[in-house]
Amino acid sequence: MAESNGAETVLYECVERIATITLNRPSKLNAFDDNQVRRLAEALRRFDIDPAADVAILCGRGRAFSSGADVQQRQLRTREEFERLGGPQGHDANAADLLTRSVNWKPVIAAAHGYVMGLGLGLLLECDLIVAEEATQFQVTETGRGLGGARHWGLLQFRGGGALATEVALTGRFFTAEEALAYGIINRIAAAGKYLDVAMELAREIVKIPPLSVRATVRTRRWYMEQLSREITMQTQPLKLYLTDDFQEAARAFAEKRPARPFKGR
Repeated sequence: MAESNGAETVLYECVERIATITLNRPSKLNAFDDNQVRRLAEALRRFDIDPAADVAILCGRGRAFSSGADVQQRQLRTREEFERLGGPQGHDANAADLLTRSVNWKPVIAAAHGYVMGLGLGLLLECDLIVAEEATQFQVTETGRGLGGARHWGLLQFRGGGALATEVALTGRFFTAEEALAYGIINRIAAAGKYLDVAMELAREIVKIPPLSVRATVRTRRWYMEQLSREITMQTQPLKLYLTDDFQEAARAFAEKRPARPFKGR
């Protein structure tokens, strides 16, 4: 799928058994609208069945890995649309299971820089290994948007986030790559401009290992991760936070670039 300027929004290439999947909406800080989710799903499926690829690196072009959901397209729908779709995501555009639709269970390394927020943070945490450029900023934007940070809290805890996971899920504050490394949430920090190089080093180490052995571990890790995500969804989905007045106000305030009015708890 291409943008109006003709650019492909997700790029795929494979060299020496390592695929690189690049989010390519730099003018939108790689925000995810419905089509971007679908294009990423297609790229991940391509990687999963590509006989020439054993490991993938997921990265973003421009100033950010991803700023999260495209608020204008996914969070300003009418109430009727939200009710019909069961949430902000469009049909076949749920980003919560992009890495659990595999057939071959090949590892994915996230190579992050700049900003990693909301939907983008959830995607990053689901990746099997994470490299981040120094000073990268992460944020659970769903907290301040009125959607709740439960899923991100669970994914952060799954990676060992401990007290930091609860703090950032409740406050919605930014946290840094350095904090994430200290809590074991990410695997490595790279010097400025070197995050792709460090991710490539990790990928080359994996390529040396028997691939079926690697995939068995990936499959087990993602199975447990999916079970946790499903349990959290069962707890939060009945709340329908996307239908609340507070969510509507927070989304409109963001889109209109103004402070949100006092929230009403409804």
